[in-house]
Amino acid sequence: MRKALIRTLAEKGITHPEVLRVMEKVPRHFFFEKAFLEHAYQDKAFPIGEGQTISQPYTVAFQTQLLAPKPGDKVFEIGTGSGYQAAILAEMGVKLFTVEFNRHLYTRASQLLLTQLRYNIKMYCGDGSVGLPVYAPFDKIIVTAGAPAVPKNLVDQLKIGGVLIIPVGNNEKQQMLRITRAEDNKIIKETFQIFSFVPLLGKNGWK
Repeated sequence: MRKALIRTLAEKGITHPEVLRVMEKVPRHFFFEKAFLEHAYQDKAFPIGEGQTISQPYTVAFQTQLLAPKPGDKVFEIGTGSGYQAAILAEMGVKLFTVEFNRHLYTRASQLLLTQLRYNIKMYCGDGSVGLPVYAPFDKIIVTAGAPAVPKNLVDQLKIGGVLIIPVGNNEKQQMLRITRAEDNKIIKETFQIFSFVPLLGKNGWK
């Protein structure tokens, strides 16, 4: 089932060999309740409670490919959710910091990622839209919820040459952006296809 999913992702344009390798390795069914295991390797999003979803595998692969994390990169993820994206990044060898807004999801993801899967990840519960200034600057930042605009404070928490991947739009559809901090006061913005994410909550997200 996992190999079939990887074939589907490749057919949809995911070409990064390391992204495909770790997505085949990570057991996505661990992030599902037992009653829904048959959905784990289908290329679709799925509800995980609290009004949230585990992202479609293609979406995770697409964002990760855009992020292009390298081993040792200092990466900040906003929106831990189920923990699936965090697991993919951890398997790619990055130094990962992740923040979840919802306390219940944070507790569940912490149990799975830290205790069961034993990843070395820094996990926090709080408002990811304001960033993690105490640990900045970051090489890469990835936002896994739809934002109404690009929060300037997240760009400011990038190293020069750092990259922010963020979906921006309304409550229904968002365009994927890749923001590169070229210089202190200069950014390069690239636009990609349209996705549908749950809303980014917090001070610099949706109220």
